Parts: sequence; structure tokens; C-alpha cells
Amino acid sequence: MADKNVRLQAVRVLSSLVRDGKSFSDLLPVVQQDLEARDAALLQELTFGVCRNYGKLDGIVSQLLKKPLRNKDTDVRMLIWLALYEMEFMRTPDYAVTSSYVDLTKKIKKPWARALVNASLRQFVRDKPNLMEQVTNLHSLPVWMERSIAKDWPEQAADIFAALNERAPLTLRVNQLQVDRDTYRSTLQEAGLTTETCEQVKSGLRVLESPPVMSLPGFDAGQFSVQDQSAQLAAELLDPKPQERILDACAAPGGKSCHLLELQPTLDLVCLDESEQRLQRVRQNLQRLKLNAGVLAGDAAAPDDWWDQQLFDAILLDAPCSALGAMRRHPDIRLLRRGTDIKALTELQLDLLWALWPLLKRGGRLLYATCSVLKQENEQRVAKFLAETDNATEVPINADWGVATSCGRQILPGQHQADGFYYALLRKS
Repeated sequence: MADKNVRLQAVRVLSSLVRDGKSFSDLLPVVQQDLEARDAALLQELTFGVCRNYGKLDGIVSQLLKKPLRNKDTDVRMLIWLALYEMEFMRTPDYAVTSSYVDLTKKIKKPWARALVNASLRQFVRDKPNLMEQVTNLHSLPVWMERSIAKDWPEQAADIFAALNERAPLTLRVNQLQVDRDTYRSTLQEAGLTTETCEQVKSGLRVLESPPVMSLPGFDAGQFSVQDQSAQLAAELLDPKPQERILDACAAPGGKSCHLLELQPTLDLVCLDESEQRLQRVRQNLQRLKLNAGVLAGDAAAPDDWWDQQLFDAILLDAPCSALGAMRRHPDIRLLRRGTDIKALTELQLDLLWALWPLLKRGGRLLYATCSVLKQENEQRVAKFLAETDNATEVPINADWGVATSCGRQILPGQHQADGFYYALLRKS
């Protein structure tokens, strides 16, 4: 019964994602809080897995159905996607999957779909090799996305596509105000967990198993946070000094803000975000990690509404972006993002650079970051800003990670077992 309930929740979550454009970050926590840990993990496996393989699944469904389902029957399509995912990728017995998902048609109040689902799943079982052979979207990426990545990174495209289909490792940032990395690594090993150090950052540990995060030693005490290795580079690149005044301009959920304070707890740090709801996550993270910062709701592109006229020594701009580099961790991006989004995002990125630059002291530094791999959001965006700004210069990032670009440095998905990320460091003269 529990599994059936989880499957029903998975249908609802995926339907809301596809129909309403809501992200897993908004949808899953609400549902998972009422589930046992095992069921919460199963819900994530089902929903993440379907998104990671949606192109293949939809290709199969298009062969199974004589005519496409109507938009109002998105839940039926999600139900079939989930069933196919369990059969093909989770190796759940075919008869168990068929029986469970046929029964779910009652629970979604679509009894007319019972025969359709039953016939479709039985046909898949009978003709699986031939159906799989006909699927053309092997990377399960939207066409515009695949073409854009291949255009920008022709030599690396195959590796990028493969990496985006992988499961992201559980990566921790050890709070070195409380415990050093080697000591915490020993604690995890004593708990029976296998770990690796992240060579590109000083505080990173990869956990090779996938335990519930809150069950790890020291979670409540704030000894670690979950943060990808690429994202951990931000605080180190900004290199905060004692008592500096720093702005984290798009701070939620607060991972980079907290890391800055872990490096320099005497900072006068302002955590800004447009969403008051998302700022609650910042406050929760600060409290758990026993850190202090100013938390402020406001639009980074409109500083006149919130800025107190006190200049900053440094600014971290983790700019809104397509997030294509982070699809291992956020596979719902495949279904949420549209090619038409990119123009608006690049305009916003430039607006943010222009709006925040006057808030910086002379000699101050701004770190521009995205989790995208598209050059128009990254090096081209920074190059345009530099060309139009007399008192801005690039500070070269000399590092043994990622690849150098015309401006800044890019980590491609899967490099160093990390997410795709871009950084450019600018100084004000």
C-alpha cells in the first residue's frame, strides 16, 4: 500500500511539474515531509529518474499510443512514464508494475484510462527490444538544449551529455569552524561510510553511499552542509578578509553565504534575495551552522529600494541562469527550461551586473557565477560588461580545475565529479 501511495504522489508531482511548471525544489519537500525515509527516497528515485530519462520514455509512449493524450490528461501520461521507468530502469517485475499502475487510474479519477494503460504496458513487455530501438532521443534532452551545448562545446559535447545523465554524488562541505575535514571524514568512516576528499576545494567530501542527509553525524550541530564541489569554489575565489563588508546578491538558499562566514566569521555579510520565502532557508541554514549575517529581501537589480549607501568590499553575484550545468542534481530542468528563456536570462544577468557595480568600493571585487554551460550566459556576458565598463578589469583565475575561457573559467559537468559551473572575477579601479 505504501508503494502505491508513493507512486500516486509521483504521478501528482510530475503532473504539476509538466502542467504547471513547478520545480522539484518546490514540490518534493512538501510531499516528502509526510513520508517515511524509505518512501521519501523512493519518491525521489521515481521522479528524478523519469526526468533523467524523459526523452526515451516519451519516445516509447508515442509509439504505444495511437493518438496523443490531451493536456488535461497529463497525469495519465505521467502514470505511463513512471510505469515504463520502473520496468526498464528499476527492474521492478513487469506484472507488479502493470497491476499497480492500472489500479492507479482509479485514484487519479480516470477510470477510462484503465484499459489504455493496461494495453500500453502489456505491449511494451511484448515488444520491448523493438520499441527501445526506435527511440531517437538518446540523451533525453530537449532538441534546443542539445544543439546549444553541442554548438558551444563541440569537442566535449559527448562527455557533457553522458555526465548530465549520471547521478550526482552526495558532496558535503565541512564546517571548518567546528571540525576539520580529516576529523569529520574519520567520523563518517566510523559510521560505516566511504568518503573521498574533493581535491579542488579545502572543505569538500564526497560520500560514496547515499544515506539520508539528516541521519549523518553532526547534522543538527552544523558540522557540515550539502554543497557541490563546484559551488564550494565561490567562497574561496572571493577570498574574504576579516571584517570586510560583503554582499551575496542572490543568496538563497544560503550555501555560499554560509561558506563565506565559515572562512571569515567576522564578515559584515548581507544576504539578499528577492523571495522572502526562500530567505527562510537562508535563516535556517545560518541558525543550524551557528553563523550570523544580515538577511534582506530585495531585488538585486533595483538597489535603490534596499541599499543603505554603504559600499561593499566584495560582491558575490550567483546570477539567475538556465542551470544547464546542474541537471545531474536538478533533472527537472530538462522539462522546465525553454530555449526562449535564454534571452531574458542574459538580459537580466547584464542588468544585475550594471545595478550592482556602483555598490562596490574602488579596488573591490565582484565574483560572477552561474551553473550554466552556455557561453552567452557566461564568458560572452562578462566580456560585454567589461567592454562597456571603463573601471572594470578581469582578474585571471589561475587554477587546476575546469577550462580557461576568453573571460573567466568554466567547469564542465562531470569534470572533477562536479556540476557544471562558471566563474569570472572582476576588480573595480
